Amino acid sequence: MGYVRVAPEQSIDLAPSGLTYAVPRSLAPLRPGNRVTVPLGRGNRSVAGFVIEAMAEPDLDPTLIKPVLQCDPGHPPLTDDLIALARWMAGYYCCPLGMVVAAMIPAAVKRRTGTVAMRRVVRAAEPPEGTLTALQRRIMETTAEGQAQGVTSWEMRELADKAGARTVGAVRRLVEKGWLCLQEETVVRARHDPLDEVGSPAPHVAIEPNRDQNEVISAVVGDLPQGFSVHLLHGVTGSGKTEVYLQIMACIVDGDPEASAVMLVPEIALTPQTVRRIVERFDAVAVLHSGLTAAQRHEQWQRIRSGRARVVVGARSAVFAPLPKPALIVVDEEHDTSYKQDQLPRYHARDVAIKRGQLLGIPVILGSATPSLESYHNAKTAPPERRYRLHNLPRRVAGRSLPTVEIVDMNEQRRRRHSATGSRAIHLLSLELESAMTSVLADRGQLLLLLNRRGYASHVGCPDPQCGWQLQCEFCDVALVYHKQAALPVGGFVRCHHCGSEQLLPAQCPECRAHRIVKFGPGTQRVEEELAKKFPAARALRMDADTMRRGRDYIDTLARFGRGEADILLGTQMIAKGLDFPNVQLVGVISADTALHLPDFRAAERTFQMVAQVAGRAGRGEKAGHVIVQTSSPEDVAIGLAARHDYAGFADAELTLRAQVGLPPSARMARIVVRHRDATRCAAEAGALTTALEAMNQRLGLSVVVRGPDPCPIRRIADHHRQQIEIIAAPPGAGGRLQRLMTALRNAGVLRADARTAVDVDPVALM
Repeated sequence: MGYVRVAPEQSIDLAPSGLTYAVPRSLAPLRPGNRVTVPLGRGNRSVAGFVIEAMAEPDLDPTLIKPVLQCDPGHPPLTDDLIALARWMAGYYCCPLGMVVAAMIPAAVKRRTGTVAMRRVVRAAEPPEGTLTALQRRIMETTAEGQAQGVTSWEMRELADKAGARTVGAVRRLVEKGWLCLQEETVVRARHDPLDEVGSPAPHVAIEPNRDQNEVISAVVGDLPQGFSVHLLHGVTGSGKTEVYLQIMACIVDGDPEASAVMLVPEIALTPQTVRRIVERFDAVAVLHSGLTAAQRHEQWQRIRSGRARVVVGARSAVFAPLPKPALIVVDEEHDTSYKQDQLPRYHARDVAIKRGQLLGIPVILGSATPSLESYHNAKTAPPERRYRLHNLPRRVAGRSLPTVEIVDMNEQRRRRHSATGSRAIHLLSLELESAMTSVLADRGQLLLLLNRRGYASHVGCPDPQCGWQLQCEFCDVALVYHKQAALPVGGFVRCHHCGSEQLLPAQCPECRAHRIVKFGPGTQRVEEELAKKFPAARALRMDADTMRRGRDYIDTLARFGRGEADILLGTQMIAKGLDFPNVQLVGVISADTALHLPDFRAAERTFQMVAQVAGRAGRGEKAGHVIVQTSSPEDVAIGLAARHDYAGFADAELTLRAQVGLPPSARMARIVVRHRDATRCAAEAGALTTALEAMNQRLGLSVVVRGPDPCPIRRIADHHRQQIEIIAAPPGAGGRLQRLMTALRNAGVLRADARTAVDVDPVALM
């Protein structure tokens, strides 16, 4: 009898390497990656889990070891590198191992969604003697040709069609005669192929890389024999980063018939436009993203696991694509915060991709026009033995110039309007932006307008300063957002964008009863209204979380804009990246300040990235691009450097500032958020955890800084009070010391990632 360690799919820390179970002879052998059912706890509750390790001898008393109940025969084992990756993630991100492994497998795969039993025919091992009709001979010749190409079974209708038979009758008679045999096969079949959405791919036209692109391609390909390496590709918008990825992928995939590649893109950038370029270049492509149906997800996963797909393109979870022989991982727009998962396991797909590349000994490419400061810092400071390289694409392809960027001071704008008209009416579009829009629309060009705030107004309150009432969420310490809806008696409703609660808009101030309430802090809905008044002939589309309720909505809207069915695309940050429309001549940033003053040390970095990224959508065709950035902080360094397309200047200044105050990436950080419905108990539990952290820190001599506990910037969400603790470690050995501290507390049973405690290693947001 053998033994295995199993990680049950549970959200509690049972053991760092799984629990030990005996393997009955009827199930032997089990290998790492098998999905099994095991008894758990005193009640021997049956739970699913994954085999992490196989052992010849038990590591505890055999009489205490329970047996594995069953093995899921329809679930192919996870690959060895994914098991190793899960073990690393469980330790690094302070998450139960079973939860990590469970996150690697789509729920549709575990449920076997879309699985159907099919009757197929195969050639008989020993064909009988006898004569065949001409049609029957043609059918048997078709099967022989298929076998020569590696096809061993056929559906009756499929075989009849290939042989030119009108019906399946001839195939059935061959079965009756013994020339063909019937067999049952279990297959996964989705109703529609997700690749059909990208349309028929055009014949691939070879593109000759320019000098800058060739230098990057040669450097990465030349580095392949060395195994693991990380290549940060910093290329300005429109510099041809995607073509570089595809050329390198082609070198690897075409050079080895078993090699495969993974390309990650932010969910919002995973458009048919992106996928089509890959499908036109490669034959066996699979996609993984949230817009797939459960059956499609299962079908794509099985194609990947079986090796039938050699190129995988997908969002965050595609980093776990179970390819038999991955040889390259690409992370496009590596700075994007959507790569960070905000629930267990709280992993960052970029960092997981790098670790997987290290485990496999393969290269990883990170690309962005505005790299995260973590990646830029690593590439600039890493010693040669860490194999971290920085590559640059400083120019746009085809000699196109970067768009000109104009900063408009909205404070001065309001003064000018008031002086000219005497009116204090609020205009969301500056005079400069209105004039530029008029010119572009007259020229039949298209334009993008960005405002990273949805709804009609972000605040609702009383205009009387002596009253000062503002409408707050009943369950969260945030203002409710007004959404206009003419069909309602009061003209709209208010919604909390954190817990989702809604209520009708009050008619007057409930505190002083003397004033009608006012709405301020405009959102995309308010901009849409102003566009309709000032440009009634223009065709506008709005893209935000309120209008894009399904993945299909996003795809359809972009397709309409790409076909020229709209002149203006208005939206939140979902329009700021990954879009390539040659007719976009103008980009307007309605307010560059939406993230600038948030209590988060990454506020300036996010502002720079947002402005630079959306500016890059302009001027990708024959005509030059123009960008107008409206702001109430025209002197801000991040906005000014983004307007000058000076990423290096911004990064160097921000990195210097971060180093001076001891913040990432010059230090490592983990954030623990304690949540409880009772404010007193929340503070007490956070205080006890802080005391334990400080005591263990002192006992181990780690010199880690423990800050807190303090109320979170948003103190209450969904009726749960929130206290935060920040743990910061400075070099040398910052990451190791941080992990030692948290691992020691996990082993002591003090630190648990559960419903009341969120452990976020390398957080990307501090709200």
